[in-house]
Amino acid sequence: MKAFSTTTVIRATPGKIWALLTDAASYPAWNPTVERVEGRIALQQKVKVFTKLSPGRAFAVKVTAFEPAKTMVWTGGMPLGLFKGVRTFRLTPHGNGTVEFAMQEVFSGLMAPLIEKSIPDLQPAFDQFALALKQKAEAA
Repeated sequence: MKAFSTTTVIRATPGKIWALLTDAASYPAWNPTVERVEGRIALQQKVKVFTKLSPGRAFAVKVTAFEPAKTMVWTGGMPLGLFKGVRTFRLTPHGNGTVEFAMQEVFSGLMAPLIEKSIPDLQPAFDQFALALKQKAEAA
């Protein structure tokens, strides 16, 4: 099972960070890893993510969990659970004006051992995402 994760501490309110994470249209303005995001980021909504790692290719996901200013989960993959990617975004307030942002993606399924070989190292993109989110939230 392949997985990637990143965390950072952001000096901003959970609401401010959440607003950035759920505004699909603004992703390209602050996130250097994303070309664009299509759709509405809300519970049970389908979203298409276009990344710079795979130019022109859309990754279709469904928002399967959505607890405002706390947790969000995007799930995508193949039918019948043959291959699945689950990305979790989590905000944990520290009570001192900072929030820990954590993002993790885990790949699983019967086809995972074959498909995972073609998945590039996403760690640099995860780290860039967290840093860009931190910079945007703290500057806003």
